[in-house]
Amino acid sequence: MLDALVHGWFFWPAAALVAGVLALAPLGAQVLARGVVFIDLAVAQAAALGVMIANALFDHPGPLPSQAAATAGALLCASLVAGLARRWPAQREALIGLVYVAGAAGALLAARADAHGREHLDALLAADLLWAEPAQAAVLAACALLVLALAGLRPDALRRDALFFPLFAVVASLAVPALGLFLVFAGLIAPGLWLRRGLPLPAALAIALGAGFAGLALSWFADLPSGPAVALTMAAAGLAAVAWAGRPVSATQQTPAAGPPAR
Repeated sequence: MLDALVHGWFFWPAAALVAGVLALAPLGAQVLARGVVFIDLAVAQAAALGVMIANALFDHPGPLPSQAAATAGALLCASLVAGLARRWPAQREALIGLVYVAGAAGALLAARADAHGREHLDALLAADLLWAEPAQAAVLAACALLVLALAGLRPDALRRDALFFPLFAVVASLAVPALGLFLVFAGLIAPGLWLRRGLPLPAALAIALGAGFAGLALSWFADLPSGPAVALTMAAAGLAAVAWAGRPVSATQQTPAAGPPAR
């Protein structure tokens, strides 16, 4: 692993992980504050479904058309989720869960129409982070700069549905091909749980990134798939946030970075 660092090969996976967590953590705080945790899975799954449909309809569509399909799927799903949350707030989590199930079932059906569909679907669920490309890391870095700037300079902006849902959809759709659905969910929720414990954003990010790099090291030394390994260690970091305090988190407790949504 040290040799990989010296030769620069490990730089892009590390950069993609750092940029991804920096972009996702403030959005995850908003997700927890809004009480719509299933939106993470639903929107990320919709992005994966968009890619699977593009692969099924076109032979080797290429990265740009695939990304456009992922973003379109995520935006459509985010719009649907926003409408469901406004129309039936009491049943929003159940309805969003059904949206996720529909997206997952659609992705499985689309995989049947593609000769390499199973491999593509596996890569979207648990991407091999060790093969992250420079372009993916650069796009995630741009997302991180935008999200952190909004969280730091205009925190009220993220509480507005008109901005939050489209921004969440675009960032998730860009993160899923590089990180995989499992790691995107862990990157949203694990830092958010530490924020709800009262930690400042830099401390929550440090814990999440430490767990992420531990997962990368585990995958390197144990020759394990990097996506599941990193998702597992970050999930453990999120569980540690709950175990750290002696009482459960109140449903109405807010994070320093997230308040109630502004319609």
